[in-house]
Amino acid sequence: MLLRFGRGRRKDTIPLGDAAIVFFGGKGGVGKTTMAAAHALRFADQGLRTLLISTDPAHSLGDALAMPLGDKPVQVTERLWAREPDADAALRRRVRRIGDDAAQALPREILPAVSRHLEHAAAGPGMAESALADLLMDTMEEVPEHWDRLVVDSAPTGHLLRLLHLPELLTPWVQGLARQRERAVDADRFAVGVAGGSQESGDDPLLEKLHARRRKLERAATRLRQDAEVRLVLVPRRMVLAETDRAARELMEAGFRLGTVVVNQVPDDVDPGLLTQVHERFAEQGTIEEALTTKEPIGLDALRELMPHSG
Repeated sequence: MLLRFGRGRRKDTIPLGDAAIVFFGGKGGVGKTTMAAAHALRFADQGLRTLLISTDPAHSLGDALAMPLGDKPVQVTERLWAREPDADAALRRRVRRIGDDAAQALPREILPAVSRHLEHAAAGPGMAESALADLLMDTMEEVPEHWDRLVVDSAPTGHLLRLLHLPELLTPWVQGLARQRERAVDADRFAVGVAGGSQESGDDPLLEKLHARRRKLERAATRLRQDAEVRLVLVPRRMVLAETDRAARELMEAGFRLGTVVVNQVPDDVDPGLLTQVHERFAEQGTIEEALTTKEPIGLDALRELMPHSG
């Protein structure tokens, strides 16, 4: 990496940090996928079991690594695995799981209507994004038992912000569903008792599912603030800086930790005043620069050149 000191430049590298979960985010086209891949490779080269996962529907992670990726983790090096989840497949799995839960808890005669409702809901906006968030929460729970580090190549800024906020936003909704289910179960048991029937003392499977999902959402919301950091990537353009500034403020106000900011694709004739603004705005997090080159960094060797030191 290139860190500026006045007019001079020296080789340096983005600090690895101690966060177990690292998100790389930014406006589309700033190079966050490349930076995420290079950072994950550095973790792995230092002996850490690292999973690099993409939540960007554009899916350019395989292009950066110069190898095909898929829905399941693919081993890249001895300690690095990478994955590009299929959003549609994740949504199908989610719908199937909800349908299975409904089949266990609801009367058989209403299941066809439930299936039609699920098909309609699955086609709605944001459902694939929500399914990817579910998948990411499951993956976060594999850290640190299965993975020492999780590096996330995020979708562009707006999607990243929604993704990070989703666990906290969904928790009250799931709590409301659980309360409704508790009232329904209590009413059923009361009706059976009044009619003189025998009341089963077993747990309600749907209610247990709702409580389990609530607990998972709460764990995810906590871990995103305690164990994760967001590393924003930008290019030296005023509109990009403005968007990055807004994202940084929203993340910090919500309690998320910001890591070192990467200023990517810095040309030789860059406006020094603009760079000064970037460094002053993110002085607390620290900034690192990567020069604009004519050669695209594709493949492991090129990615290692972006992160040349082990410090």
